[in-house]
Amino acid sequence: MTRRFGWAGLLVAAVLRPAAAQSSALTRAAGSITAADVHRRIFLIAADSMGGRNTPSPGLSKTASYIAAEFKRFGLKPGGDSGTYLLSYPIAMRRLLAARSSVRFGNGTSGLATTLAEGAALLSGPTSAELGGSVVLVGGSVVPDSLKAEDIRDRVVVYVPAPNPQQGPGGGFRTLQRFGTLGAKAVVIVVDSSAFANYQRMQLQPRLVVGDANRGTPLVVLQESAVLAQLPEAGQQFAALRAASATEVHPAGDWQGQVVLRDTVLTLEYAPDVVGILEGSDPVLKHEYVVFSAHMDHVGTAGQPGSQCAAMGADSICNGADDDGSGTVGVVELAAAFSRPGARPKRSLIFLTVSGEEEGLWGSAWFVSHPPVPLPQIVADLNADMIGRNWKDTVVAIGKEHSDLGSTLNRVNAAHAELHMTAIDDRWPDENFYSRSDHFNFARRGVPILFFFNGTHPDYHQPSDSPDKIDAEKESRILKLLFYLGQEVANAAQRPKWVAESYRQIVEP
Repeated sequence: MTRRFGWAGLLVAAVLRPAAAQSSALTRAAGSITAADVHRRIFLIAADSMGGRNTPSPGLSKTASYIAAEFKRFGLKPGGDSGTYLLSYPIAMRRLLAARSSVRFGNGTSGLATTLAEGAALLSGPTSAELGGSVVLVGGSVVPDSLKAEDIRDRVVVYVPAPNPQQGPGGGFRTLQRFGTLGAKAVVIVVDSSAFANYQRMQLQPRLVVGDANRGTPLVVLQESAVLAQLPEAGQQFAALRAASATEVHPAGDWQGQVVLRDTVLTLEYAPDVVGILEGSDPVLKHEYVVFSAHMDHVGTAGQPGSQCAAMGADSICNGADDDGSGTVGVVELAAAFSRPGARPKRSLIFLTVSGEEEGLWGSAWFVSHPPVPLPQIVADLNADMIGRNWKDTVVAIGKEHSDLGSTLNRVNAAHAELHMTAIDDRWPDENFYSRSDHFNFARRGVPILFFFNGTHPDYHQPSDSPDKIDAEKESRILKLLFYLGQEVANAAQRPKWVAESYRQIVEP
């Protein structure tokens, strides 16, 4: 008995020693996230010398270079362009060349063609594209949800809406959005409107185009009189569609449609994201990735073109210490902690700081369209935006109800009571914060997310959002919670799962 117990004791000890060592290593790694480090980095990123980190700006570039240097120091692999940590996207001012852009339809025996300087005009979408496909006619009082992907996808939609002054000549916005969501190559709206001349003037205005110039679904208005001049027989069909009291969808036989858009680039600049990758320890799971993200940009300096910053007396720099210097510092601190000995999890981690969030989630949109790894291999995004202010013992985790990341967070939170930090549900559902930071671009593409956020305050988008107001001690405890959550998600046997109804409502088809 005694001898057998001795062998059993040795076996148990052999099993427990690695687990204890792992636990000790994680505790040391989490302990490396300190209030002093958070404080030091906030004063670097939100310094006056960064000029408010507008997108693009020298201060933003300087911030990106600092983060890239830190990622390199931690031993992360670069996930940007050409073996660097910087993933840059274009910001261009473009102008449509209407006389060189056209709309064409034909079936081999009949057809019509017009330029956008004559019988058509571009309302929205890319200014540089060449798209074509079979034609489908849609008309009447369209119910958007009644439209089916198999009728719309990869086709040129000719839309003849029922008269409805409340919706305007272009039809209901939800209908037009639905065409794009279902995969239409282009949407051509047949109009007979006195506003047509205004459409043609408006299309010549310079357009700010961020990212890929040819992304999106072109929305073109086509003057009915230009159609009838070449195809008089179309008038009866248009009248029937316009008079229909329900959704009408009619494939147009062998007719093909083509939209050709040409433009010129007036100005071109680039803005950076910063991407560092820590490879996972498991030979299989390392091909899946958990992303920690935050936006490193802010609203710049009062007086800059397009800046949202308003001067407060002599202070004209919107430092953005909380929004989102706090989240940016958080990503850097987490990258340092996970890089420590014994802290590398089974799945790989991507540490991402993006720009252009304040302008419309530009940098994260570019990242999910140009990821360094296949997007389906990204299993979660944990996003932090404004985590350095307000309550001492609470952080809001938006999105808990949409995936099992919420229950994972609850479990991790309960296991680390020593942090004195409670992650609570969304306190402001009416504010729709779920769609207002960079995690949303991940969610729309099918990646489960959690968004860590402490709410706004009177200094939001003001020069008074200064680094001296950051509660670095509080933020360090939030980051430790995120560290332990990341360990749980990145080491779990199964990847996070959506709630089915949330997936249907949020994820783009």
